[in-house]
Amino acid sequence: MTLRQADYVFLGRLQQDYLITHDGHSHEGILGGNAVYAAIGAKLWSDSIGIVSRVGSNFPDSLITDLSNAGLNTDGVTVLPEPHEARAFYAYASLEERIDTVPSSHYLRINQPLPKELIGYQVDMHPRESSTFDSLSIRPGDLGPSIAGAKGAHVSPMQYLSHVSVPYRLHEMNVRVINLDPSDSYMKPDCRDKLPAIVTGLDSFIPSEEEAKAYFRPLELDVWEMSEAFGDMGCQFVIIKCGARGQTLWERISGRKWRIPAYPARVYDITGAGDSFCGGFLIGLTRTEDPVEAALYGSVSASIVIEGTGALFALDALPGLLEARMDVLRPLVKRV
Repeated sequence: MTLRQADYVFLGRLQQDYLITHDGHSHEGILGGNAVYAAIGAKLWSDSIGIVSRVGSNFPDSLITDLSNAGLNTDGVTVLPEPHEARAFYAYASLEERIDTVPSSHYLRINQPLPKELIGYQVDMHPRESSTFDSLSIRPGDLGPSIAGAKGAHVSPMQYLSHVSVPYRLHEMNVRVINLDPSDSYMKPDCRDKLPAIVTGLDSFIPSEEEAKAYFRPLELDVWEMSEAFGDMGCQFVIIKCGARGQTLWERISGRKWRIPAYPARVYDITGAGDSFCGGFLIGLTRTEDPVEAALYGSVSASIVIEGTGALFALDALPGLLEARMDVLRPLVKRV
């Protein structure tokens, strides 16, 4: 399929989430995936959102239809002729601690039977990078001509080969702003020589604090030292996501440093919080050309997503809520 024109494009995985929240409630087979949450974080601010993804023949058509019915452009979702794993399991021991192994033990803990859909489910504990594209990873050929000239694109976590080739193609297609959230599969010391090829030319590089620390081990650097090191690889902005503590923002040209707070939301499920931040941030950066203001867009998007379960929940936000939360956060930003 070819993606019809959309102002903002989100590239990455779609999946079916099976999760148990910190308070013991379970949710089975709901729409998830990095690209979905990032797109929803953006959809709170813009009506022109497209998704580029690959799914197997076994991926439920109903979930793709749900995205379309919510106003997202799904023409860029390629359905492959063969089945592929689409399940992802998460259990939260607390609001911040997520476990993704042995689902049977977690359902036993909440006195519920293991869903039949999770029978045989295993998570790959040690993902390996490959010199060929994984079946579900985006490759340059997936980017249809209608993406040319888009206002912005966000590349969600995928394998290294996708991350080193897709942004290059987006540049060729004159996409104005290109942001990227790295994958923990290559954010490790033995991949240190590979990362500059990804970061060079990006507008924004947006790792989590855990990914950044893992990349520099055994060195113990603070967030600003890590940000400067990433920025020196050739991107304009480095945003490090720090969970409930908000984000740090480093600007390469000016050297300015900022701490962006998280909105004090009523937290129910943190799944997709970092991705939805990235979606809001992309909209804010293209609209305002101000990375601090953009980070506030992202913080507000994340605050709404974490108040419920499932990516589409956030789209029921009341009118005026976005601006009200921006007004609360703006005075709390701190320049370092």
